[in-house]
Amino acid sequence: MVNTNLKLRFKPVSHSWVALHPQPKGVIQFVAGAFFGTFAPMLFYRHLLQSLFEQGYTIILLPFNFTFDHYVEAGFLMREQYEILPELVRMASVEGYDYEAYLDDKNFSWIGHSLGCKYISLLEGFTALPPEPQAREKFIRKLLSYTSNESQVETAIADINILFEELQRKIEEDQKLICTYVNRKVKINSVFIKGQVSILLAPDISDTASAIRPRFLANIIDNLGWGVKPTPEETKNLIKDSQLFNIMGLVCFRSDNIAKLTCEWFTNILKKPPQKFLETLEGGHLKSLGIQLGKYVINVFDKPMIESVQNRNKGFENHVIQLLNELKK
Repeated sequence: MVNTNLKLRFKPVSHSWVALHPQPKGVIQFVAGAFFGTFAPMLFYRHLLQSLFEQGYTIILLPFNFTFDHYVEAGFLMREQYEILPELVRMASVEGYDYEAYLDDKNFSWIGHSLGCKYISLLEGFTALPPEPQAREKFIRKLLSYTSNESQVETAIADINILFEELQRKIEEDQKLICTYVNRKVKINSVFIKGQVSILLAPDISDTASAIRPRFLANIIDNLGWGVKPTPEETKNLIKDSQLFNIMGLVCFRSDNIAKLTCEWFTNILKKPPQKFLETLEGGHLKSLGIQLGKYVINVFDKPMIESVQNRNKGFENHVIQLLNELKK
């Protein structure tokens, strides 16, 4: 039963924004695109977020900084999940809301748009990292062997080992805090996001040239070793080598030239997701944005700029909700 009377209200928690559902069936962690993910995603994506909230999900908006080191930002997003988890339980308990869904991390899902999808892809790829340090080093060396020098490989190994140990400590802290708040244990199935559903909206696994113009300047930055990390090639290798991405949905748009190559790589090269988890819809790269005013949804970044709520839902939100439901099965 969908409750359309619920008000979407975000509160700051850690570095993120949380809209707590009174009877959640799960949590959606939303990572927006560049610019929109840094500045007021709760406004730019309002109609989509409201639709998901009405389906019975607590919504977490995870911000990220503009940086070329996407490894660091992906690690930050994972730390945020563990910062927020005990707070969800505590806040729900104080409000008299149901908190059962927060006690198993398989009830947590991810939805990303544009560059946000790259971060989610990195987190899922990290899920394949072996828990033992020696096996983990071997995995990283194989992954980076064609694209990085020895110094870069050593740095990546050190950074990922630190992140791994930090997340394991955070999990222990979360268990203790949640036990203190409600005398319950939380089931955490993986240090990263194994078993958690993800939906990628117009994914953009971008390179330095996507952020810096003109291209010759991006090439100089890359040659100095200051460019985007990981490169598109390294990201795709991580996705392929992980052999995961089995509960992922993909939404592509017919007029989208920015995510076109990434969408084609997923469907033609990786051969994922299967057809039932793939949607190709009308619209451009920024179709996901939109604010509802009365009976209309306004999106100045896409055509049509003004749509009735019914038409907008039929063309976009209903497809995302259906994908989420199918993946959850």
